[in-house]
Order: sequence, then C-alpha cells, then structure tokens
Amino acid sequence: MEQVERRTVSVTEAARILGISRAHAYHCVRSGELPAIVLGRRIVVPKAVLDRILGESAGADT
Repeated sequence: MEQVERRTVSVTEAARILGISRAHAYHCVRSGELPAIVLGRRIVVPKAVLDRILGESAGADT
C-alpha cells in the first residue's frame, strides 16, 4: 500500500511546531490569524501555511 504524505496537521500539532500554546493556536484560528480548514468537527492547518508563516518570520530576522 502506498503511503501518502500528510499535507495538514492538527491545531495541537501546529501549536507545537510554532512554539505556542494549544489555547493560543485555537485563538489564532478563531481570529483568522492562523488559516485553517474545517472538516466537519475537525480543524486542520495546512503545512504550507506553517511553512509560509515560518518563512516570513525567518526573513524578518535578517
């Protein structure tokens, strides 16, 4: 069986990647600061969004 790479992460995983609390990550999703996709009762964050946020953040440091 072919293994498919996940293109999204949970809000909890996104929080861990960004180094913020789970509660703050959900706040950012609710406010629109962290773009997410709602699939039924599940909320996921595209990895591309995290890459973009972290890339912009890294560019601001230089």
